[in-house]
Amino acid sequence: MGNESSRAGSGGGDDDAPEPSFLSRFRRRLHRRRNPGSLTVDAPLDFAGIARIEIISAEMQFKDRWLACLSLGERTYKTVISDQTDKPEWKSEKKVLLEKHGPHIARISVFETNRLSKNNFVGYCEIDLLEVLNKDSEDNIEVIHLLDPSSSDKTVGSLTISCYVEDPIETEKSFARRVLAVVDYNEDGKLSYSEFSDLINAFGNRVAARKKEELFNQADKNGDGVVDMDELATLLAIQQEKESLISSCPVCGETLEKLNRINAVIHLTLCFDEGTGNQIMTGGFLTDKQASYGWMFKLSEWAHFSSYDVGLNSGSSASHILVIDRRTKRLVEELIDGKIVMSMRAIYQSKVGLILIDTGAKEILQNLSEKQGRQMNSLESAKDIPKFLEFFKDQIRLDEIKYPIEHFKTFNEFFIRELKPGARPIAHEDDGNIAVCAADSRLMAFKSVDDSLRLWIKGRKFSIQGLLGVGLSSEAFMHGSLVIFRLAPQDYHRFHLPVSGVIESFLEIPGCLYTVNPIAVNSKYCNVFTENKRTVSIISTKEFGKVAFVAIGATMVGSMTFVRKQGDYVHKGDEFGYFSFGGSTVICIFEKDAIQIDEDLVANSERSLETLVSVGMKLGISTRKETQEELPSLEKCSIEA
Repeated sequence: MGNESSRAGSGGGDDDAPEPSFLSRFRRRLHRRRNPGSLTVDAPLDFAGIARIEIISAEMQFKDRWLACLSLGERTYKTVISDQTDKPEWKSEKKVLLEKHGPHIARISVFETNRLSKNNFVGYCEIDLLEVLNKDSEDNIEVIHLLDPSSSDKTVGSLTISCYVEDPIETEKSFARRVLAVVDYNEDGKLSYSEFSDLINAFGNRVAARKKEELFNQADKNGDGVVDMDELATLLAIQQEKESLISSCPVCGETLEKLNRINAVIHLTLCFDEGTGNQIMTGGFLTDKQASYGWMFKLSEWAHFSSYDVGLNSGSSASHILVIDRRTKRLVEELIDGKIVMSMRAIYQSKVGLILIDTGAKEILQNLSEKQGRQMNSLESAKDIPKFLEFFKDQIRLDEIKYPIEHFKTFNEFFIRELKPGARPIAHEDDGNIAVCAADSRLMAFKSVDDSLRLWIKGRKFSIQGLLGVGLSSEAFMHGSLVIFRLAPQDYHRFHLPVSGVIESFLEIPGCLYTVNPIAVNSKYCNVFTENKRTVSIISTKEFGKVAFVAIGATMVGSMTFVRKQGDYVHKGDEFGYFSFGGSTVICIFEKDAIQIDEDLVANSERSLETLVSVGMKLGISTRKETQEELPSLEKCSIEA
């Protein structure tokens, strides 16, 4: 995909000079923004461009009313709903800031709509915007296959989009056109002094207002007494590099001082797009699921029955759990039945629930889990597999599973399914200094146990000694780093080794079976991790010292099965064991100053935001110092006279 703006004029310059190409202008502009000698204070060092994405149309396999959502990072936008058709047209566009080390994988999701209930997720595609940046093609329109949410091997339709990274100069010129459309009263494409004066007043900048005549003369390069579009664009571009003319948005009134100047131009361009009738996507959503909800969700939000928020704090007030996908850096919503959420909050987030826990709820949960475990091992349980797959169709990839669905004779056989070889590549597989993620899970990582207590674990009596047991805890673990891998029912439920070493010991600790959902972990009334049934193993490693690996059972999880035994040498990424039906958790504890956990995982955790990770993703790097230098071999020593 290329860039439409490469066909546009440069807006000034020597008439005899050849017009520079889009890429050369863009890279020169980008270099200026990255050059420390010319950077303004708030210019983003990570700036990569401004991506312009237009969702044009689609071809689907059946007729319906269709909605498309665009998600990038922690923001989602949606189109209007199409007419009843199998070839919907939207022609909706969105312009977003692109950062080199920020979110760059945009996802477009297509839903069939239903006014009376939730909309049905049908297909999706992903676009790497940094790859778009590196393309130098005149054609920016592309037809992309829409993939089945449950399997990337199947397609459900096609999507026509336009996508390119826009030259910042073109963005400023686009903004200038929007300005002209609003304050050019006689519609001659030029601004008289009185029109220019009204524009400066609308910008809300008092300093600029006092210098209107000076700015007008500065903009009027050819001295004809009016300012045309190119002259206004040049003035705005120069002022953006010096001091912005614009304090507040003339369309919505928002103060722009809190935004960096590139974001301010994007904001203004979009506001003027909307004000002049250009069709843009509606924003203000965190996930595509939230954006796709029908009127019933809007009613529940208005009545405060449900709430969205990024991160979960003590009390777990949000009824929708949002996690950030590490691969795409996109917010996704964890699917949980609403009735289950209400039940968990009643048990774990209230004093009444505390009374229930103290007077028999533990036994009830234990009996429920054992009964459910027996049911999931029965032949008749296999009929529940299709319903389970339908509920989690966008979170379980059938093309990754080692055997076809017909292979599984019981639900539990499916639940502990294996994946195809290579489905989970191990990061830096031969480098023992790098630890990897132990499970497909939602991860919380803390540099110290104290951080975990401050930000996530709110139980009354949580301690490392209580978690590991007196016999296996040590002073080094007390102040070490802690990583929590929370597995949800839809996840691949086999856990793997995060490090290489020797399994030194196993210890089984009996306990109850609370849920490991954040609603319970954030509860002040129980201690999920130190009261639940669990198995503790200690792995002795060269690079990280001793690492404690704790497999914790949970509601509906009556058993943990290990495929390795004490004394085995294990390699990171090797399978270690699996959980039977239900949610569950693995906790890894590293000794003090043994690991530097990847910064993105720590930063998300500091926001009380879980990170969606896969087995084998990089977790961190060893920081242990060798305490003893290797002694030379005596065989190689020589004695000199």
